[in-house]
Order: sequence, then C-alpha cells, then structure tokens
Amino acid sequence: MSGYLFISMTVLLTLYGQLVLKWQTSLSGPLPPGLGAKLNFLAHMLLNPWVLSGLGAAFAGSLCWMLALKKLPLSTAYPFTASSFLLIMLYAALFLGEPVTLGKALGTTLIVAGIVVMSLTA
Repeated sequence: MSGYLFISMTVLLTLYGQLVLKWQTSLSGPLPPGLGAKLNFLAHMLLNPWVLSGLGAAFAGSLCWMLALKKLPLSTAYPFTASSFLLIMLYAALFLGEPVTLGKALGTTLIVAGIVVMSLTA
C-alpha cells in the first residue's frame, strides 16, 4: 500500500475523531467545577460510544501514520498533514455550525501555504 494512502487515512481518521469529539462534548453540557466532578465527567464521556469511536479513530490514524512513515521520509510525509487544518475548519463549519471568520480562513491559508513552501524547498 502506498505511503500516500496511509497519510490520507491518517488525515481522514483525525478529521473524524476531532469532529465526533467536539460534537459529543458540545452535547454533554457545561464542564462541572471541582476536580472530582471533572474526572466523573470524563469517565462518563468515556462510556459514550461516539466518544469511543472518535478515540478509536485517533488511534487508528496513529497506526496509519506509523505505516506511512515506514514508506516515506518524515520530511515528505509531514507536510501533507497540513490538509487537516483546512478540512477540520471546513467540516466544523459544515457539520457543527462553527463560524469561518476572515482570521480563521487567512490563518489556515497561511499555515497550509507555509507548509507547502517548506516541503517544496526541503
């Protein structure tokens, strides 16, 4: 399997995990005060099947990343992960209703552009 396919899987699994975790934490109500209550909140969240699927996706993405690094140099593979910045911003707006402000759009564009330039000069 191609290293680029493993990178794509890493990015997509990361995207899924981040969106699901944000979705479920936004449904769980406010964060309670006190350390004990916060730990109880987190324990309750860990029983949520959606949260578990998001954490599982993050773990699977890490496995795909290790496989990608077996196929490609880190300096080649890593710049592709910048696409996650753009995808998370767009999908968070689409599925979670998060605003895409000029600052977010410009910042994301600068990050992606900087990583593209870096990868071209490496």
